[in-house]
Order: sequence, then C-alpha cells, then structure tokens
Amino acid sequence: MNLKQELQQLNNRLDKCRRKLKAAEERNDHEIISQFKNEIAKINQKVTELKSSQNQQLSNKGQGVKALAFNRELTKAEQADMGKLKKSVRGLVVVHPMTALGREIGVTAVTGFAPAQF
Repeated sequence: MNLKQELQQLNNRLDKCRRKLKAAEERNDHEIISQFKNEIAKINQKVTELKSSQNQQLSNKGQGVKALAFNRELTKAEQADMGKLKKSVRGLVVVHPMTALGREIGVTAVTGFAPAQF
C-alpha cells in the first residue's frame, strides 16, 4: 500500500472515531470517551508521521529532478504532442506547476527536465 492510500485510510478511521466519540459524549459514556480519545491521539500521530514521510519523498524527488542537467519551458505544440516529445527525448521529466512536485520545485509553467539538451 502506498503512502497516499494509507493516509486516506487513517483519515477515514479518524473521521469514524470522531463521530463515535461525539455519540459517546452525548450518552455521557466516560469509558468509551477515553477509549476514543486515546485512539484519536494515536491516529493523529500516525497521520503526522505519514505526512512528514510523504513530504520527505517529494523533496527527494524534487532534488532529483532539479539535478538534471537541462530544463526549459515546453511550447504549446510540444505540450499538445507529449507522446512524440517523450519518445524523442530520453529521460525527459515533465513537471506541471499545479502538481505537488511543481509546487515543490517552484515552476511557473509546464517545464521539461532532461539529462541532455532538447
């Protein structure tokens, strides 16, 4: 299971526990309230760990892409025929500014990174 799916499952469990905690508080069931508060704390800690791990992976990927020797913005024609471009340039990595990697690197337009000039 990848980080994104695991994070989603934890968020779903967290939501379920919060709803059950609210119902237990309405019933005034102190034993179950403390049980769910402990579980919510554990899940929050796991979520924090996963998010930091995810950020670290993204940072490493961004450093790897930035380390490629050549980069330039892609023209509209190149963007329209991305398959042809990727076949002609070996090792091309295309980064869109609206993706997590694009925000991490700080690109403002669709940019291609490659080990050699293209």
